[in-house]
Amino acid sequence: MAIVTLLQTSPPSLQRRPLVPANQGLAEEDRQSTLPDAILPPEIGFLATLGLSPSILLQAATLAAAAGVAPDIYLLKTGMVEETLFYRALAQELGVPFTLFPRLSRHSRYPESILAGLAPLQSATGFLMAPSGEILTRLLRARTMIHRQVVVTTPTRLRQEVMRTKHRSIAYHGANALCDRSADLSIRDGLSRRHVAGLAVLSGLFAFWSVAAPATTLAVLAAALSPLFFAAVVLRLATILLDNPVAPARAVRREADSALPIYTIIAPLYRERRIATRLVAALSQIDYPAAKLDIKFVLEADDEETPAALAAIAMPGCIDVIVAPPGHPRTKPRALNIALPLARGSYTVIYDAEDVPDADQLRMAVAGFAAAPPDTACLQARLTIDNTDDTWLTRLFTIEYAALFDVFNPGLAEIGSPVALGGTSNHFRTDVLRTIHGWDAWNVTEDADIGIRLARFGYRVRDLPSSTLEEAPLTLRAWMNQRTRWMKGFMQTSISHSRAPWKTMSQLGPWRWLAAMVLTYGTVMSALAFPIFTGLFVYVWAGTPPVSRHGSLLHAWSGTLFVMGMAAMFLPACAALKRRRLWRLLPWVLLLPLYYGLVSMAAWRSIWEAMREPFRWNKTHHGFAKTSRSGLLQKHHASAADTTLLKTSAP
Repeated sequence: MAIVTLLQTSPPSLQRRPLVPANQGLAEEDRQSTLPDAILPPEIGFLATLGLSPSILLQAATLAAAAGVAPDIYLLKTGMVEETLFYRALAQELGVPFTLFPRLSRHSRYPESILAGLAPLQSATGFLMAPSGEILTRLLRARTMIHRQVVVTTPTRLRQEVMRTKHRSIAYHGANALCDRSADLSIRDGLSRRHVAGLAVLSGLFAFWSVAAPATTLAVLAAALSPLFFAAVVLRLATILLDNPVAPARAVRREADSALPIYTIIAPLYRERRIATRLVAALSQIDYPAAKLDIKFVLEADDEETPAALAAIAMPGCIDVIVAPPGHPRTKPRALNIALPLARGSYTVIYDAEDVPDADQLRMAVAGFAAAPPDTACLQARLTIDNTDDTWLTRLFTIEYAALFDVFNPGLAEIGSPVALGGTSNHFRTDVLRTIHGWDAWNVTEDADIGIRLARFGYRVRDLPSSTLEEAPLTLRAWMNQRTRWMKGFMQTSISHSRAPWKTMSQLGPWRWLAAMVLTYGTVMSALAFPIFTGLFVYVWAGTPPVSRHGSLLHAWSGTLFVMGMAAMFLPACAALKRRRLWRLLPWVLLLPLYYGLVSMAAWRSIWEAMREPFRWNKTHHGFAKTSRSGLLQKHHASAADTTLLKTSAP
């Protein structure tokens, strides 16, 4: 067990030779021949014996020091040396075997074995290793202690073998970690018996009185729902009054690379052949040291087209491709839960396949977290539609997203309300994500759910004034499938956080609890009731004026609520177009009532789907955009070609 003892001890740091040559009086050829022994760190110095230029290794060591990472990590993350070549050479240096086809013991652990780079082999006494950083330094210092006990492989092969060996437990954990720890916070088990009984009684009473006294029933229903609608309207209108510009008011102070933390990016991909190349190009353009990026693409086991697309391009060394073990449910949050235990970053951001974030978004997030109170768990960046001019639907989608992410959500964050997060570009403190047990794999609108759950655990969400371009669905069918899933997820979120209403209220407080109800039940009920109450309003106001005082008050109240509702629809949209400088879309604002009528259709459709297939994930396909406000799509092929600059080099 010498290798375990070696890793558990903390030996003094390995003495490194100076990075400035001591033999400056030598001839150039003599200096080149003595460079490896004179100046190279031991973590990479052994590569010189394979013919890799010592000057390149010296440059890598210097850049690694500037970035604040180990030289070997810098070499691999930036693609200066191919992974297999590096670890084969390391095995030769250590005098131990190397393999690309290991077999692990069932006693290996997930994620510990992967994070440590150490796992037991099937044989009783052997260990598989893929060391890096400090562990690699220790091994090179005490290599005599590991002879014949270690087999070296690459980090990729070690991860793949651990996931193959532990695939059942990984799949179960990804689906059920939250449910097993806090069943009342997950939608996995559906409605409780109390919920079912209550809904059955209410449905029966509503059906009876709808036949016996339809006018009275509708009046009572409207009166019961009007406080919720009124609160939703007031909340939307209040956010207009808060100034939240699209860009930060002042330039963000640029931190030195060495001061930046490791940042994890998780991007779940499923059948994204059309968009995979663009995603790699977009992430390659992020202004953040590659050696401190921990990018994880999470694929599904039955997806053949995405791996093929990724294999056809040069992948940066900071990207790991993880294949999620088969399991149920087949949802995005399940994929996120499988990747979360492997996150090495202090912060974690989620991106979708079609996303193009601002180049400085990660640096802005680091600065935002540093300036925010410790209870700030998430920074939500601004999502904006790139293919605005494709169809009338994408124009209205652009207006909706602008109102939501440039006005409503930033306003909610500023007043301390819970925030129903967007599905992408939310930046988290990684330790907080683990504290709240990740995402609910059974909720098909996991972003809204985790936003409410963060608030219940005492955390807050803040706005990040940085944009991420997204692709809107082009066709009504694709839009309807996506929106049906969203509305179904809001229903699931409403149920999850109302199982114990008094507990939820005590955790949030009265005002934040009301805001949470507006964001969950309010979203669902307003979508369901929009065409019904709009039609009733027109019918009532077009009819005979009421003669009684009571009727006059109801008449006035319904008119007030309708006018405020229309204002809450139009005014945030106009404010958002002003902030985005998209005045050319102003005429399309007039079609928002029609658009929200379609949202209502999706809401009613989601009820049917929730009863038949509650956990079905309606996949939104990407890569069909025709236009681009940024021009990135037209330069798609050029961007793909640029990724070849990241191609790994072997001596």
